[in-house]
Amino acid sequence: MTSSARGLQLASATARYISTASLRSQPLPNSLRTLSSVSSSRSYTATAIAPRTQKQTQCRSYSATRSLHGRVVEPLIGTGPPPDAPVPAPEYAPSKRRAKVAKALKMMRDAKDKAAMAASSGEITRFWKTTSVRETNGMYEVLLDSRPLRRPDDKQIIRIPLSKPHLANALALEWDQLTSSREATKNHLLPLTSLVSRAIDIAADDAKTAHQNPNNPEAISPLREGLANMLLRYLDTDSLLCWSPPVDPSNPAAPSSALDNEGKSLRDRQEAVYNQVVPFLMAHVWPGVSKIIPVLDDNFIMPKSQDPATRATVQTWIERDLDAWEVAGLERATLAAKSLLIGARLIAEWGETFSSKVGAKAAIEKGEGRELFGIEEAARAASIEVDWQIERWGEVEDTHDVEKVDVRRQLGGVVLLVSGTRSSNPN
Repeated sequence: MTSSARGLQLASATARYISTASLRSQPLPNSLRTLSSVSSSRSYTATAIAPRTQKQTQCRSYSATRSLHGRVVEPLIGTGPPPDAPVPAPEYAPSKRRAKVAKALKMMRDAKDKAAMAASSGEITRFWKTTSVRETNGMYEVLLDSRPLRRPDDKQIIRIPLSKPHLANALALEWDQLTSSREATKNHLLPLTSLVSRAIDIAADDAKTAHQNPNNPEAISPLREGLANMLLRYLDTDSLLCWSPPVDPSNPAAPSSALDNEGKSLRDRQEAVYNQVVPFLMAHVWPGVSKIIPVLDDNFIMPKSQDPATRATVQTWIERDLDAWEVAGLERATLAAKSLLIGARLIAEWGETFSSKVGAKAAIEKGEGRELFGIEEAARAASIEVDWQIERWGEVEDTHDVEKVDVRRQLGGVVLLVSGTRSSNPN
């Protein structure tokens, strides 16, 4: 090793030690003080530092190493309160919604893992093996093996009228698709069961009111009256009565002036569905109603209210003309379609007790080949504006497609609930 390289290494070791010693306020050892003065002269010639043998160099290196690392560096201890914790920037701050979503996803993954383990091990995770339907005392009962299906709140056996065989079989199929007893506690997996239970609640409240008022056959049960008042609020905000402004020829760039491939605007579609639903209701369901006006039209911000006579006619129809099954179906259809008019049109077409007279009258007036108002027609009427926006801007995955299926699932449950063999509809 040349004397210049040795001088550079000694100068570097001296600088490191000086920085450490300055923190402890201790004097520099004589051995390194001499090396510091040599290194500061920036003269690393052979005359400044005499050459040494290899053994002397190794000893000196060991001595310097022991003198550098033999001492313990003590930590600095400050006084006063500790500093505040760092605060993340707003865009990196934790979100409660993100935490909830992460927790929900973890629960879903855990449930799937448990279900996969149970399936791989052959474990039966529900207490019944088969489902069936039997007739008992003039009513249908759904059996889980040999046990009748009961409601979870009051353990009452679920009984379905003999005129609704499709509903009974659909209910048995719903329970047959469950893979575990735990799924039986989740309402979103049992939509038809919850709908049937709602109808049974309304029927029980009607019977209780009739028993408490034997001399007043016109008495309305509190549950039915509350449902009628709730559904009437949808009449003033009905999605079928909220119209887009008409086409403005002077402003082709306006959103309301957009046309589809057939040259029709959103307003044209809304008026077409209105003419399909509302005139039928006024002619066959609510004969005393002379008009049902759009609640939002042109540039109005606040919705208009329907005529008090119209509201009274609709309320009387809900309270007195529909049975418990049809009231429960009307509630579910109105909530699913956000439209009382669409729900009423569906009940009038498929309701077991009400459609027996309405359907026959409509068939006579229009002939046997009249167009039915089914699940698909009701779903399209409930999503006019959504379908219009999808055609223009595209479909949002996991949102529009899921909503499309869910609306049809709920409306299909309504048709199963209210229809029966006593209705005039052959299907």
